[in-house]
Parts: sequence; C-alpha cells; structure tokens
Amino acid sequence: MLHTHSFGAEWNASSSQPKDSVVILNDEVVRISAMFVKPRYPNGAGSLNDIDMKPGDTAIVYVCELPEIKGKFDPAKAAALGLRPGPKYRELQLGNSVQSDQFDEMVHPSDVLGPSIPGPAVLLVDCPTQYHMPELFSLQPLSCFYEDSSNQRESGKKVNCIIHLGPSSVTKSVDYQNWMKRFGETQHIMAGHEIKNMEIPILKGSARISSRLNFVCPQLFPSSGFWSVKPANEVMENDKSTSLEACGIVSAQNLLKFHLRPYAQLGLDSASIPSSFTYKDIVKELVSEIPEVREVPEQVLKFWQNNANVKNIQPAGSRMLMVEEPWIGQKSAKLDGSPKHPRDNQEIPCCVEDASREDMEITFLGTGSSQPSKYRNVSSVYINLYAQGGILLDCGEGTLGQLKRRFGVNGADEAVKNLRCIWISHIHADHHTGLARVLALRSKLLKGMPHKPLLVIGPRPLERFLSAYSTLEDLDMQFLDCRNTLKPSVEAFLSENVTGSATPQLENTMFAPGSRMENYNRKPASPRDTTALANFKVLQESGLDILYSVPVVHCPQAFGVVLRATEKVNSAGKVIPGWKVVYSGDTRPCPALIDASRDATVLIHEATFEDSMKDEAIARNHSTTKEAIEVGTSAGAYRIILTHFSQRYPKIPVIDEVDMEKTCIAFDLMSVNLADLPVLPKVLPHLKVLFKDEMVVEEADEIQEAAVY
Repeated sequence: MLHTHSFGAEWNASSSQPKDSVVILNDEVVRISAMFVKPRYPNGAGSLNDIDMKPGDTAIVYVCELPEIKGKFDPAKAAALGLRPGPKYRELQLGNSVQSDQFDEMVHPSDVLGPSIPGPAVLLVDCPTQYHMPELFSLQPLSCFYEDSSNQRESGKKVNCIIHLGPSSVTKSVDYQNWMKRFGETQHIMAGHEIKNMEIPILKGSARISSRLNFVCPQLFPSSGFWSVKPANEVMENDKSTSLEACGIVSAQNLLKFHLRPYAQLGLDSASIPSSFTYKDIVKELVSEIPEVREVPEQVLKFWQNNANVKNIQPAGSRMLMVEEPWIGQKSAKLDGSPKHPRDNQEIPCCVEDASREDMEITFLGTGSSQPSKYRNVSSVYINLYAQGGILLDCGEGTLGQLKRRFGVNGADEAVKNLRCIWISHIHADHHTGLARVLALRSKLLKGMPHKPLLVIGPRPLERFLSAYSTLEDLDMQFLDCRNTLKPSVEAFLSENVTGSATPQLENTMFAPGSRMENYNRKPASPRDTTALANFKVLQESGLDILYSVPVVHCPQAFGVVLRATEKVNSAGKVIPGWKVVYSGDTRPCPALIDASRDATVLIHEATFEDSMKDEAIARNHSTTKEAIEVGTSAGAYRIILTHFSQRYPKIPVIDEVDMEKTCIAFDLMSVNLADLPVLPKVLPHLKVLFKDEMVVEEADEIQEAAVY
C-alpha cells in the first residue's frame, strides 16, 4: 500500500482535495490509479481545519483496470476482404490496420474482429469512518462505473469486484449500502475488521500450541480471545450471511481469490480457503497424539488446590488426582496453606501470601528474539494492574495483535485505553516496532474523551522515530528519556525536597560497571524531559511506589527496569510491602542489574542462548539460561521467569532442570498472576509433556538471524 506522499510533493494533507485520480501505473498489463478521500467533520466549516489534518487522516481508493479483451478473429471475414493467411492476421489481432492482398483498400481490426469485452476492474475502497463517506460518494472518477450514470453507458466500464476495507460500522450503514448498489451486479468482498472474524485464528500453528497449553494448564494459559467470540444471535447471523451472499456480498477469508484472467474463470475462487478448526479439534488431536496428557490437567490443578493464596478456582474435572509427583522430591514445598520453605529455602514473600487475584498479573505477549517466528512473537510484557491500569514493557512488532489474541478485540481496546506507561528497553527493532500502532489506536479510542498523553519511556533515539511517525498519525504521548529515569533521578524528583521547577540530577554514566561503552558522552536533560518527568507521577496513581531504569550491558542506551508497588495494609492491620518486578531487557549479566534485583518478587530475565553457546552470548551481549538464573539467585529473587529465546528454539528452549527450582520459562500469551507465584516452578515438567518429541532446530535450516538482536 502506497502512502499519500508517494504520489508527489504537489499534494499533501493540507491541500485541496483533487477531483481527478492519480495514475500510479499504466502499461499494457494493468492501469492502477488512486483517489484521495479526506474526512469532513461537522464543525461548521464542513471540513477539518488544515492545521489539524495529517496524512494519516486521508484514505485512498485504488482502481485496478486490466486492458480490454479483443474480440475473436473471423478468418471468413478476412478472406472476403482479400487477405491471405499469414502475418497480416497477427497484425489485425494486435489492433493494427493492414493492406488487402487482393483489393486496393485498408482492412481495419474492426472489420475482422468480433466485439471486444471490457477489461475487468477492481476497486479497493478504504472508508475508515463515517466522516469519509461524503467525500467518497462524491468522487468524480468513480462515476463512470455507476450503473445509473450516463458515463457508464457510454464507456461500457463495469466493476467486477469491490474490496471494502472499512469497518462494519461504516459499511453496514444505510448510506454506504445505497452507494454500493450504484455499481449494479458487482461482487463485494467485505474485508474490514469485524469481531466475528476473530473466531478463525490466522496463525494456526500459534493457536494450536496456545490451545494445547490451555488444556494442560488453564491457570497460566487462559483461553485465547478468538475462541470466546460468538455472535449475539448465531442463527440470525447465518441467515444474514446467506442472504448477503445471494446479493453478491461475501466476507473476506484467508486465501479467498477473485480471478481476473482468464476471462472464463472470472469470479470468486474459494478452493484454497483453509478449513476451520476449533478448540475441541485441537484437544482431540492432542489426546490422540499424546494419550498420557489426559491426566496432566488434574495433576496441575492439584497445585492450585493446595495453594492457600488462590481462592475460588473452579475444578477442571470431576475427579482430582492427589498423588505426589516423583519429580517434586522430598525437599519440595507442599503448599497446604501454612508458610513453608520452598526448595530454594526462601519463604513466600508477604506480598504474595496476602495477594488477591486483582493485584497484578504478568502477560507475555512475545517471548522470542530478533524476529517473529511461528510460535513466538518478539519482546513484549504486559503488566496488568487491573482497576489501576496497565504497563507495557517493550512493544515489539505484533504486540497489538497479541493483545487481541489474549483478551479479544474489546478486551484489547480496554487494555490499550487503560495503559499508564510504555517502557522501551533499547532501540533494536524487535523491542519497539509495535509501539506506534498501539499509540495510534489509543489516541483514536480516547478521542473526544478527557485524558492525558501516554507516558513513553525509552532511549533517546526512539524519540526521533516517534516524532517522525507523529507527522502521519496522532500518537498522543509524552516521551521521557530512560537516562532521566535512573534511580537517583527518580527518587530525587519524587521526594518532597525537590520543587516542580528543579531538574533532577543525573548520574554520570548510563552503562553498568564493566561495560566497554562507559565513556558515552551524555547530554543534559531537555525542557521536554523535565515536563515528561513531571508527568511521571501518574504512575503513582497506578499503585506504584517507584519505576526506575537500570543501565545494562547490551548496546548504547540499553536499560532494564524496576517496578515496585506501594505497600498496603491487610485485613489484620499488618503492613505488607509491595511486590517488586524487575525486567532485564537485553543484557549480559551485570552487577547493576543484580543490585536492582535484590529481593525481587519476580525477575524477568532474557535467556537468548542455551548454556553451550556462552561464547556467542558474550559476543552478542546476551545471556544464557544458566547465567540468567544465576543473576536471579545472586539477587535473592523469589521467582525467575526466562524469556527472549533465540528463534532457533521454535517451541521450547534447551534447559537444565537442575537449575529450575524457582524458575519458569515463558510462552507467548502466558499469564502469571501474583497469587500463582508459589506454584509456578512446579508446572514446567508437566508442560514439557507437550514437547517431549520436539527436536532443536538448527539455525541454518530455519532462520537467518541478524548480527544483533
């Protein structure tokens, strides 16, 4: 899809709307033209003020026209006009006139060819809002395709297929439906986003593994959003769908085709549409493939039943298996309601003992590195604070799609609207390329509602990218440099001794001790940073005592982050310290991160490489699984969750179970509630039943990894 700037510098969002189409391509194969559709807001003037218009507000309608099909050559007519079979026949078929062989006259193509058939035409119509409809309906270049137009009768042009990209709220309106009827007998394909389309997952491999994990452990892997979507009245929806198809209106599906050539096959082709599948189909396939998996859900549920911190968990089955698993061992903690020492001799933290299920939950939206794979998206972690909002830690490509897969369309919209902050660890693309999409959606969802710009904390180069993108769409955000959120700066600013006009004193270095890049010349805080830091207090409204960045060893301006909740008083009047979550970003093990992770409730640490690839981990400034666990162990973290795995491990990374006493590995769409932390390490051996036959995929056979992640 081309952007409006691609059509030349003479047109921009603030110029008057061109009434003629812009030809993008015109050759013997195809003619593609485009028309611009600007919104008209009811603000008295009839249109949006120029100063408020951005290129992203403008929609584009594309017209794709193939050349006409020449009529059939009639040899009898050619012979009657004195032509002998030969090269002249070919010239006439190409549209050229020739001299008769027997008579002193010219023979024209129309003399020997049957009537031509107009070439097929396809429209790609984007009408994102109701405010675009007046401009769309008044486009003059489309009048030649209207059945009730004199131009159409003269030109003989006809649209064979129209692909509608607008949402159902627009395309189902009376005005839009009446406009569609003006094209006569045309095939309409409704390709806009509709909730019912979520019933069929696009990424089947990912949906299959998520559903299998849900079957084994629904407590950590809740049902995905696409399985729970149902029409309000399924019977009426089916009847409506049937009637629409009879009227030439169909919903878009994956791999649905519309043939333009050859002419004999003109029309829809549904042969390549993949067959749909359901959650029950996936479970049936799993049980058939791994019969012993039938008992695993009951074995896993036992941990939650014995965990006094979790209330009101509904049984997954009528029979509970209460046999102690041999892998737990004699030293494991039996969570029967009284405080016990887990295998790592750590007591359950007070913030976990007294946790409710509405305190905090960690959802992993992406657990892979470098680039999305079939089973793991790139980095993103959603911290759900429930009634107090949410925070995104990194926002790689596809983050918004993962939110929709986890929470459903409406749930994802609510999560985006209630975001309090997005924190980005460093400038590598797999950690921030989903950011602009999330910000743009939030801006649209909150348009016309009182709200504050969203606080985005990240490395300074990220601001340049966001500033450039904001010329296309409103992002409605306030940027804050990570270097201005180091612990001393944040503590000084939040303390009572610092006035609102003071600029926090920054540390002298942005890198952890031992880094090869310690001498980076940092610039002082700008006025914009000071303003953004003033908005930093919005996080306290989310129940956070503090959020601060930690310099780590990976690339210039790479950081980890610490989130600590405010303390609370339980029902017995006891003061309970707030939970503490530490996210490493991408890093080598470093003292700064270990110090920041002291007594963390949860340490989320990258584990890009397996233990045997330590040299490569050092070369690329990443960590191995064992190194990540050692960081958490040295810091005294209660639970360690490993993430950011190399895509050479498509489903499950290579790990040593000996080191997994208080550690778990993350999967995409996995949700870890604060109250579930005591049982977290016990689940992994049961999850491995799903992957017992998996082989580690060699890098050279599967992916071409970048030099840096």
